[in-house]
Amino acid sequence: MRPKVYDGEQRKLYDSLKLAGIVEAPVNVCVTCDHQRPKGSGLGRQTDPAVDVYSTVCAVQNLWLAARAESLGVGWVSILDLEQLKTTLGIPQALTPIAYLCIGYVSEFRPQPDLLEKGWETRSNLASITHFDGWGVHDMGLKK
Repeated sequence: MRPKVYDGEQRKLYDSLKLAGIVEAPVNVCVTCDHQRPKGSGLGRQTDPAVDVYSTVCAVQNLWLAARAESLGVGWVSILDLEQLKTTLGIPQALTPIAYLCIGYVSEFRPQPDLLEKGWETRSNLASITHFDGWGVHDMGLKK
């Protein structure tokens, strides 16, 4: 599913993004979250219903770091129709797909993320997005 929110040059760039990893990767993993899972008696979800999603994303990050330590590449596919994915994989309606990952050996680890290299996005200045002792306070008192 290709969203219609992009136009002009951004549309051309969006349409050129490579999705071949789904076919080329030897392993594809779909990570889901079951919001009704009884394990832990819902601890955490009582005060923040999204905690289970956060925990699932942390598990994805841990998988990613472990894969990288083994010289495996991981690609997180975000350009897909989640309802179609659920239908294709037979995922029960109550579960939420969190990540669709392509995992495999890569010929190289590029120095920059693909979307940065392709000009889709630029990096933010770390100081502008880091806050210390309160929102909007960017000086961490670490000046030499």
